[in-house]
Amino acid sequence: MEQQGKLDLWLLGSMTGLIVFGLLAIYSATNGAGETVLFYRQFVWACIGAVVMLFVYFNDYRFIRDNSYIFYAVGVVLLFAVLVFGKKIAGQTSWVRIGFFSFQPSEIAKMTTILAMARFLSDDKTDIRSIRHLAIAFAIPLVPALLIMLQPDMGTTLTCLSFIAPMIIMAGFDFYLLLLIVIPLLLVFSGFFNLYFIFGFALLLFGALVYQKKKLYPHQLAVTSAGLVAALLTHRFAAEILKPHQMKRIQTFLDPMSDPQGAGYNALQAKIAISSGGFYGKGFLEGTQTQLRFIPAQWTDFIFCVIAEELGFIGSVLLLVFFLVLILRFISIVFSIKNRFVELTFAGYAALLMVHVVINIGMTLGLIPVIGVPLPFVSYGGSSLLGNMIMVALGLNFVRHRRSIGY
Repeated sequence: MEQQGKLDLWLLGSMTGLIVFGLLAIYSATNGAGETVLFYRQFVWACIGAVVMLFVYFNDYRFIRDNSYIFYAVGVVLLFAVLVFGKKIAGQTSWVRIGFFSFQPSEIAKMTTILAMARFLSDDKTDIRSIRHLAIAFAIPLVPALLIMLQPDMGTTLTCLSFIAPMIIMAGFDFYLLLLIVIPLLLVFSGFFNLYFIFGFALLLFGALVYQKKKLYPHQLAVTSAGLVAALLTHRFAAEILKPHQMKRIQTFLDPMSDPQGAGYNALQAKIAISSGGFYGKGFLEGTQTQLRFIPAQWTDFIFCVIAEELGFIGSVLLLVFFLVLILRFISIVFSIKNRFVELTFAGYAALLMVHVVINIGMTLGLIPVIGVPLPFVSYGGSSLLGNMIMVALGLNFVRHRRSIGY
């Protein structure tokens, strides 16, 4: 009979703490605005997630691994379906209506994509040094990312790509070669910002190449120069490539006061809310920016402002501690359970979780352009909450079976 491991209280406790933070913040953000139904919906989603977690936790871990491609296929089909039958909200066709709930397939697709990549990269027949296998490994996340981009949802698209590099490196691909591949792409992306950022970023990436080999080679300069030229061309034609509202977001990121009542309004109000919270905060349901509705999307993308204003620096730090514990625990699973599928799965999920937290909180602090990325477990959104709870359940499941998986 298989010997079972103990319940991982670090994973369960940190996740529960984040969900409680989220429910309190959503209640406060919707209180008095006639939107308290969102709090009850989120609570229902949390209960549904708990039931699904029990199913995943007590299931055979081999069932999850062996059916990873099926889960991935379902996620891709749902992304196709949302383009045909989806409901348009705020200019994006990202949701499917199910009764009283709106479901966002892209949030689940991110998790199924990680599982499919982990399954492929952990297969004994996969040679990551093979061009064909490397192309397949890239194609697995690029297919859902392209479908999400068509919705269009740039924020979710970027997060869907965030776990590619960590998983491929974990699978054994040379980090230096990966840098050579992605540097032109990164520099093209930098072209949407100002010239100082472009040249500074190019210098940083060139330095990373030289540092990796401890020696200057001509191909390093060639790759960086090609990327720099592409970045300058992107910068020149940025207005034709991006939509007007996307250009406006970048402009207001660089200078929020360029449009304080328009595109820069969210970022400015977020900074006011966070700074006004002080050390101890104004108290639950006492935040002026929150209760007077100065912050748009305050129960979704800008929910961190609610926590910072009402619970202050102490509450914000406690929230970040919960995230840190959760991410570090997933990283410890990567290095403690000697199973390739498990290692790759949680290397990918830890990267995804970290990118979500950095982007979301970076948006509220004005360090990153506003691109619409939720704060995991905390922002309102049932499909996001469900997807993240399933990944925690997988972690609990793998720890439970660690003696038979490999330890």
